[in-house]
Amino acid sequence: MRIGLLTEGGYPYVSGEARLWCDRLVRGLEQHEFDLYALSRSQDQEDRGWIELPPQVSRVRTAPMWTADDDGTGYGRRSRRRFADAYAELAAAVCTGASPDATGLAGAPAHSAGAEADRFGNALYALAELARDEGGLVGALRSETAVRTLERACRAPGALRAARAARVPDLLAVAGQIERALRPLSLDWYGDDGLGSVDLCHATSGGPAALPGLVAHHFSGVPLLVTEYGVQLRAHYIAAGDAELSAPVRAMLAAFHGRLAAETYRQAAIITPGNTHARRWQERCGADRAKLRTVHPGMEASRFAEIGEREEPGEPGTLVWVGRIEPSKDLISLLHAFAEIRKEEPKARLRLVGAPAEGPDAAAYLAHCKALAAQLFPDEAEGAHAMGDNPVSFEEIGGPETPDLADAYAAGSVVVLSSIVEGFPISLVEAMFCGRATVSTDAGAVVEVIGGTGLVVPPRNPRALAEACVSLLRDPGRRERLGAAARARALELFTVEQNITAFHGIYLEIVSHCPVRREPVNDAGEPLPFANPPEAHVPGRWTAPTSESGGGFGTWLAGRSASGGAPSWAGTEGDGAASGGGAVGAGGGIGSGGAVGSGGGGARSAGEQGQLAGAFPGGEGDA
Repeated sequence: MRIGLLTEGGYPYVSGEARLWCDRLVRGLEQHEFDLYALSRSQDQEDRGWIELPPQVSRVRTAPMWTADDDGTGYGRRSRRRFADAYAELAAAVCTGASPDATGLAGAPAHSAGAEADRFGNALYALAELARDEGGLVGALRSETAVRTLERACRAPGALRAARAARVPDLLAVAGQIERALRPLSLDWYGDDGLGSVDLCHATSGGPAALPGLVAHHFSGVPLLVTEYGVQLRAHYIAAGDAELSAPVRAMLAAFHGRLAAETYRQAAIITPGNTHARRWQERCGADRAKLRTVHPGMEASRFAEIGEREEPGEPGTLVWVGRIEPSKDLISLLHAFAEIRKEEPKARLRLVGAPAEGPDAAAYLAHCKALAAQLFPDEAEGAHAMGDNPVSFEEIGGPETPDLADAYAAGSVVVLSSIVEGFPISLVEAMFCGRATVSTDAGAVVEVIGGTGLVVPPRNPRALAEACVSLLRDPGRRERLGAAARARALELFTVEQNITAFHGIYLEIVSHCPVRREPVNDAGEPLPFANPPEAHVPGRWTAPTSESGGGFGTWLAGRSASGGAPSWAGTEGDGAASGGGAVGAGGGIGSGGAVGSGGGGARSAGEQGQLAGAFPGGEGDA
């Protein structure tokens, strides 16, 4: 089957989020054909290019989410009225309240919540239809009409209390953020040569990444699968708090993103959270339990096989922490806990393996942790003629002591996780692959991942963390039993193979319940009865090998995709079996000279280059 894979800030970019699992999924399902539709987040991400793509990727189309300007689309009187009516409905649905859940809107009846959800969805698709008929929405969504419409919605009866206090700067900020989120509506991805021709849209996250899938479902009836390993609505709430926005702006943006999440869950055929923590968020936002299928992230177990199969348990008195050094990991509590551990086990050591997250705040946090370690644990020496040494070490992967990630876990007998905020704890799963006993704080999906194979303590409790670590350091037999059980659990639940198998079954389940949507026609436009054979939805390659240059199924795929038209403005389209990184052009967007080909150097014609000059040129930023 043909899958439209929808990403935001991720695959196929080198620096993209969720890049690894998407690449493993595409490579593992080589019997299917994949079209990638990617939304980029920054110029730097585009400049770094793409990873090497497998032959089953037949097309790549990209568009920027990080910059926009008035696209110059001029609306007539009737189109302006269509926009005003649709945006008024959208603003009214947003300003009425938060997203619906099982009990309705903040005390409102459930039927009222459903009516507002329908109102938001109808307005969203009306804007999509306007963009299809008349052109982009960028200028209209930032126009004075949009701002005045938001103001009227804020002053209307029944509006959110916080929204009623909105002033002009607040309304401008909200209008700008809504325009940014709705940029995918202006894309030309939805025709018969784009998402309208795929058998299934798979959005690798919620939010803007799922929006093209919603539009394709509305226009062409394409079924939508939504995967969320980190719930986008939760991420928005956290980002809004860090951005120090005003109360009216936070309230309206929270309502907008809540409505968008609820509409995504309502229209999706199946939703696949990565863990129970994400699943609870989705249910609270209105997702139907019958649509939910938990699919744990797949991780590469083979790189840790040698460590996991060793009989040596690692250094008996050494604790290991692995991760990205940032405040959410709460290394301060871990250092205080280690001070208590040293009172009971004077020869214990703590190895902190990781690098600071990006940004000056992360670097300052690392410096603070090093200063605290030096204060709590002065350099010690075993004798008068020995050099002092600190029992806490800060290391990075690739250094002389930890050349590889597996070596970091092999260095100790107990792996510690001290986070106060955690999604899916990747370092914990890696430790389980290595057969190590673990002590973790109860954050995110930790309990779900660990099961009964490790010790779990409350977050921000150094004393409890210290007691759990001491109990394992003093009991080698218990460490060995927990480590063996942890490895067995990880190999059963968290491998790449189980992840690929799960999605393969879900793809077939969705398509088996969807009728053939496209009615084939001949050259004269007359319908062709019985033109879609049963094999249309059966996995496998139903074409004979060819003797053309490049030969085989990859050449046939290249021929299919090469016949499609280029996007009008939305960036780079790589046709054919891409095995080289896509070159990204400079300036205001993607594809001012970029190419993707079998060797990474196939030049594109001028007609295929992204027309970004009038739509999203650079310089506007994230406003």
